[in-house]
Amino acid sequence: MSRRTEFEFLGRVTIGQYLPTGSALHRLDPRTKLLVCLLLIAVVVASQSLLGIMLLLGAVLIGLALARIPLSFALSGLRAMLPYLLLLALLQTFAIPQYAANATVLWRWAMLTITDRSILAGILLIARFSVMVLGLSLFSFSTTTTELTHGIEHLLRPWQKLGLPAHELALTVNIALRFVPIIAEEAERLMKAQASRGADFGQGRNFIQRTRKLLPLLVPLFLVSLHRADNLIEAMEARCYLGGKGRTHLIHLQAHAADYLALAAAFALMALVIGLSTANADQLLWRLLSTYL
Repeated sequence: MSRRTEFEFLGRVTIGQYLPTGSALHRLDPRTKLLVCLLLIAVVVASQSLLGIMLLLGAVLIGLALARIPLSFALSGLRAMLPYLLLLALLQTFAIPQYAANATVLWRWAMLTITDRSILAGILLIARFSVMVLGLSLFSFSTTTTELTHGIEHLLRPWQKLGLPAHELALTVNIALRFVPIIAEEAERLMKAQASRGADFGQGRNFIQRTRKLLPLLVPLFLVSLHRADNLIEAMEARCYLGGKGRTHLIHLQAHAADYLALAAAFALMALVIGLSTANADQLLWRLLSTYL
């Protein structure tokens, strides 16, 4: 790893960045994109089918192509998480074997057991995280800060009658999401500053040692985050921000035919994934894995 790429954090963080490519996905109603994103997360968590997860992964990759997002840039955020995902998959495979009546034991030593089901469970874990990260990145790439705020507020507006602060909640989610690249940029700046003073961040070592070397960044990064939050509070108070009560709306969102078509396609895809999960469609994968191993 070069010295330049070693200190690059912002380029590895894709969630929270917006790319104005002017694609058809960018022109969709933000409420449509929000509903599809929430539905994607729910189905990814609930699905137990590797075939279904791979189907969702293919759909997200098609979405990236339709949004004209370079695949290399979209995968850059996932590439930084890959070592940790592999570690979690190994823990899933070794420490949490997936016992089943027809599971085939491939290796056993002391309390550690590897079955064909545990291997596929580790693969399923990596696939789930990949779909979630790429899906959230696609949503961020195609949705501006203003669209995100209006979309969340319009979706939650019917719940205001029950006392739910829709505007405040939308603003909180928006700030949390957009702070991700800002924190990455601050971490990059702090790392360069400490390296110029002789700090060693473990170049060339394994990722566990590199993670331990990054611990000195946590305190200054936490303080910088608090300072930025304090500046944001002062800026909002200077503009007399008092929340959403009594506020009028200049922008009123309207759904079009493309939005209904996108929602229908998303619901059909999610129903297919849930159907694959309940129909035990992965039985063929278990048999193939047992045969080849």
